Amino acid sequence: MEKKILVVEDEPQLARLVEMHLSDAGCSVTVAHRGAEGLAAAADQLFDLVVLDLMLPDMDGLDVCRQLRQRDDYLPILMLTARSGEVDRVLGLELGADDYLTKPFSVRELVARVNAILRRVERMAAERETVDDAPIVFDELAIDREKRRVLVKGEPVKLTAKEFDLLVQFARHPGRVYTRTQILDLVWGYGEGTYEHTVNSHINRLRAKIEDDPSQPRFIQTVWGIGYRFFEPSTSGD
Repeated sequence: MEKKILVVEDEPQLARLVEMHLSDAGCSVTVAHRGAEGLAAAADQLFDLVVLDLMLPDMDGLDVCRQLRQRDDYLPILMLTARSGEVDRVLGLELGADDYLTKPFSVRELVARVNAILRRVERMAAERETVDDAPIVFDELAIDREKRRVLVKGEPVKLTAKEFDLLVQFARHPGRVYTRTQILDLVWGYGEGTYEHTVNSHINRLRAKIEDDPSQPRFIQTVWGIGYRFFEPSTSGD
């Protein structure tokens, strides 16, 4: 089935280039040049993914991302930005962007990232059809996959889209050891080793949100020299 992509980008030449290459990749592309126009398009029809520029003339792309994340349905977001600062990147991810690409970028990489997100979303949808969607509970940690909500000791914890997907991947397979490359493939949709630092940073942030003591994690344990695993109730911590 043809995937529908919304591109929110104010630079006409770049917007046309992205539209052309995503169309060549078999996607149906709608282009909006302003944030309000993009929000209106997203409210008017269903899209499979949004390619969102951070710097827009009428409103910040972060505001657009924030409003899209207030919707009941989950809409993947790939954020584009000319900013390269860590603070801007982390802020975009904290607001719910699924991935982040800094300008200038190769169109080939953009298409690869888009395809990776779409594959991951399709895999998640297929798993929801075959796997019991009941909440996952490990003592004080509760994960509601249907509502994409996490509670720790009864209190809601705000996770980014990737942090939530990462936690679900671990929690569905307690005790299974994952290499960083496997985690990249399963959660990000691509497994290039050059992005392994992304796994480390996400796990560190996730631990800071769900662990009593992130320096001595109980739930997400390091398997030295290999990768990570989620604890099994019958085993001791890391």
